[in-house]
Amino acid sequence: KNMQTAPTTSNSNTNSSSNTPFSSRPSSPISVRPLTQVASPPNLQTTTWNEPNNYLEPERQKFYEDLISKTKYVGQTQRRSSRLLDVIFNPDDPRMKEDMFKIISAYLWEEGLYTSVMTLEDEMAMRMNELHSKINQIKKLKKLILDGEWNEVEKMLTKDRFKNDKQFVYCVYKQIYLELIEKQEYQKAFTYLTKRLKPLETRENNPEEFRDLCYILTCKSVQDSLSFKNWDGAKGTSRGLLIEKFSHIFNKEQPQQNENPAVRGERLTELIHQAVSHQIESSSYHPTLPPKITTIRDDYRSFVLPNAILKSFEGHSSSVKCVGFLEGTSTRLVSGSSDSTLKIWNLQGECLSTLKGHAGRIWDLSCDRSGKLIASASGDATVKLWSVKEGEEVECIRTLSGNQGDVYSVHFHPDQNNVVTGGFDKMLRLYDVHTGTLKKTFTGHLSAISKAVCSPLGNLIVTGSKDGTIKFWDIISGVSLKTISSHLGEVTSVQINASGTLLLSSSKDNSNRLWDLRTGKSIKRFVGHQNTSKNFLGCGFGPNELTIVGGSEEGVIHIWDMSSTKLIQKLKGHQGIVYNAVWNQHQFVLASCSADGTVKTWWYDESSPLFFHPRKKG
Repeated sequence: KNMQTAPTTSNSNTNSSSNTPFSSRPSSPISVRPLTQVASPPNLQTTTWNEPNNYLEPERQKFYEDLISKTKYVGQTQRRSSRLLDVIFNPDDPRMKEDMFKIISAYLWEEGLYTSVMTLEDEMAMRMNELHSKINQIKKLKKLILDGEWNEVEKMLTKDRFKNDKQFVYCVYKQIYLELIEKQEYQKAFTYLTKRLKPLETRENNPEEFRDLCYILTCKSVQDSLSFKNWDGAKGTSRGLLIEKFSHIFNKEQPQQNENPAVRGERLTELIHQAVSHQIESSSYHPTLPPKITTIRDDYRSFVLPNAILKSFEGHSSSVKCVGFLEGTSTRLVSGSSDSTLKIWNLQGECLSTLKGHAGRIWDLSCDRSGKLIASASGDATVKLWSVKEGEEVECIRTLSGNQGDVYSVHFHPDQNNVVTGGFDKMLRLYDVHTGTLKKTFTGHLSAISKAVCSPLGNLIVTGSKDGTIKFWDIISGVSLKTISSHLGEVTSVQINASGTLLLSSSKDNSNRLWDLRTGKSIKRFVGHQNTSKNFLGCGFGPNELTIVGGSEEGVIHIWDMSSTKLIQKLKGHQGIVYNAVWNQHQFVLASCSADGTVKTWWYDESSPLFFHPRKKG
């Protein structure tokens, strides 16, 4: 466990490619679009590497120089935290939803899509009726609880609106049980305890409480039990306290119609103008000339190439195996180390928190989109989920067990409700984040799984293995749709681009490869780095997905031009193996982790060379 290398398995056989087409797999149970709706990837022609000339041609150098010349650094900016935005604007507010629908409807009307407007308004009316119905049910349930009409309450608890909230159901049943004890109806109370409360026992965080619920069957009164000594009976405040405890359920109000329902057709365009303007103004790099916005599917992005060290983060006592940013716009990053800890840092190099709890090295980590959850995979055969709350200590809220051996990979599903894990036991697992339940297992690899990632649509999982193969799994059926065996060595990492059209893989055959996800064919090959020994080296997509960044055993970060596969830059600064490098498009920094025990961030420095040129011999 103290070694700095990944354990190996004796079986390194490879699988042959499957002929199952990707387009035939069923859609995900989670609300996603079919894979066939994904936009086509860039027009990338298959390229092979020519060793004597593995550096950027003058034409491509000029291309990158022109891109960078169009931006100007104006200083590090602080984007608003998503937590603050949640306070300012709640998209789930019925009034906000109504406004958004009306803005879209007005835009469609302005464009002459009258049939679409009528369809949208009909569906809006149905939704509002459903919302009114739910709120009326909540009000009815509240009155029934306060009046003690428990037979009617039990009937309402069978409705989907309430039965899925197990904690609420448990507390209501507990109130009914205590009132039966108060009325000395012990036979009914015993039946209620065994049939209603016992199946929900785990929903109560205090294990002593259920024992006390059993104990009061032998007592003269409910108050004889320590857990319920303050319970003041049916005629007291106990029913009101139950309503107050679940105020998030009962405090629903009828949506009010906005006073001014009229919306101008150009309002949507105005909001998009404001959003693009804000993205440009809040960027660390401003355009020197007015940019031409050609898409609003993603945020506006300036382009820079990292070429110099920004900060060095020191504090781990052993090699740092993984690094990631806490959230997309965050100025915080997370690192996992062989010293069994994770650390949260700000971009100034200050350690904000150290997360302890694992009994083995941290192989991998993943952060959800909100920045409120971190998942860590460890050599102690567990995955831990850490809650990150503003102004509070980071705490482990759940441990996912069931793995047999080191867990090498963990990744949040796009719905943020599940994580996928893979490791030494060759098994791919899907866990529920909220309950820790193992939902599905996937088998088929002949050796350890080094990396597992989900597609942006959520209906596909891609794994790389030490058996030298890459497998594509359908998340519903658990079936392997396709197997790629083109790499000549163990596959150490896989990564999917933001649009879900391209796959990037690393292998111990000293190459990184780019694959077309629609066909499963290799279209690019990137070489020049070293990846042959017992380490999990990774690579990823760089600035604006025009470049590829990756680690290397010689202790430098390599940056390749995706189009030509030529080497743009070699970033030197680490004193050991660089395991991985991760680009953050919002902060315009590259973060790297190394066997030297440090994390480093890299940025664009005008005074440093932009391109790497091999030293001439002689």
